[in-house]
Amino acid sequence: MKKIEVSEIVGAKIRKIRNEKGLSIQNLAYEIGIEYTQLSRIERGKINTSIFQLFVISRALQVNFSEIIEGLDKIEFQ
Repeated sequence: MKKIEVSEIVGAKIRKIRNEKGLSIQNLAYEIGIEYTQLSRIERGKINTSIFQLFVISRALQVNFSEIIEGLDKIEFQ
């Protein structure tokens, strides 16, 4: 497992939850105080973001932080 793969998994989880909640990427980005282009890069796994930023995203999506990182503990690290 590479660092970028973890970012892609977490980003995809954020996008999935955001879409399930019916939020646009622009609305979520505005709510958490970042540019939508940065949130887009997070969702696509193109950038590695901080734990704090993930926490802020989880609050804005009204989900537990653990939901954002769910499943990562089962991934083998090489």
